[in-house]
Amino acid sequence: MNPKAEFDIIVYGATGFTGRLVAEHLAARYGVGGEVKWAMAGRSADKLVQVRDEIGAPADTPLIVADAGDAASVAAMVARTRCILTTVGPYQLYGSDLVAACAAAGTDYLDLSGEPTWMSQMIAAHHAAAQASGARILFSCGFDSIPFELGVYFVEQIATARLGGPVPRVKGRVRAMKGGLSGGTAASGAATMAAIQKDPALLGVMINPFSLTPGFQGPEQPRGDKAHLDEDLGQEVGPFMMATINTKNVHRSNLLQGHAYGADFTYDEMAVVIPGAATEFTSLGGAGGPQPGEGPSKEERDTGFYDLLFIATAADGRQVRGSVFGDRDPGYGSTSKIIAETAICLVHEAPDVAGGIWTPGAALGDRLVKRLADRAGLSFKDETL
Repeated sequence: MNPKAEFDIIVYGATGFTGRLVAEHLAARYGVGGEVKWAMAGRSADKLVQVRDEIGAPADTPLIVADAGDAASVAAMVARTRCILTTVGPYQLYGSDLVAACAAAGTDYLDLSGEPTWMSQMIAAHHAAAQASGARILFSCGFDSIPFELGVYFVEQIATARLGGPVPRVKGRVRAMKGGLSGGTAASGAATMAAIQKDPALLGVMINPFSLTPGFQGPEQPRGDKAHLDEDLGQEVGPFMMATINTKNVHRSNLLQGHAYGADFTYDEMAVVIPGAATEFTSLGGAGGPQPGEGPSKEERDTGFYDLLFIATAADGRQVRGSVFGDRDPGYGSTSKIIAETAICLVHEAPDVAGGIWTPGAALGDRLVKRLADRAGLSFKDETL
């Protein structure tokens, strides 16, 4: 972390749809220059002024011009802050130099990446440098994958309290959801598929649940690719689009916590099948869905939600259950609050966390559960029967 920096957080990409929501949350809750010293950054000074005024941020909100294609401007931005919060994706196209700059400078970094092939490359390239500089680098700080990573963490805490220790099997189930994934998520998926077409070896990274745990390959995992009756729920479940990234982050989280859930831990994610609904959520992105920079109306964001259940089963069959509920649509309203509060938690509440490429839950644990419950509209509940 950069202790002499002007700012706690720079929101890079503040003129984009999601970045604007992050800035709006920070302005509404924290103002400027108070307990959280933050700034807005983007490519266009004029657009930064326009967005600042439209979201009702104070006139003295600091504005920084930086362009992912200009390494000098990126380095200058990184030097001014303790933490970069970037919504400028797809990250495999626009994020690599920024990660490298943060890892070298000792500046913390958070993003919304759901791009496991790129994340795997960044871990290999920059984890050691971040450890050396003290930079804490956190990928996937939105709906993918914090509610899922923390859901597993939370239900394992319940298991430890009720059953005497963590358990080797957890199932994540999307019970209900209203609201789509973001245009950025669709663009990231398209960029990942294009990268795989150029380099077919990347397909192995996509399909390996342990591709973000270098040096560790755990047991075979449930595939989660076919609909079936879930006997624990008494309901049919089907594939969930975000499982490809979330499961990898959960396994990395386990690794970073010293295999707190066991080296034999298995985890899958599926969605409850609702007749007539798109269980895979594939219809929510791509050509018919929002494009990067576009998104739902405020009313659609405010009336959205998600309800996730985590079922943890011990080797002897005993079970505990925990849930995570989000009070806004997953792709925008909830994601923007989650990444903003995760950044504040990292900078203000976690001076003890060492440098390296982390998952948010492994780095911040109970502190993040509490902060997201207090400030980001998430609810964590013990639902053990």
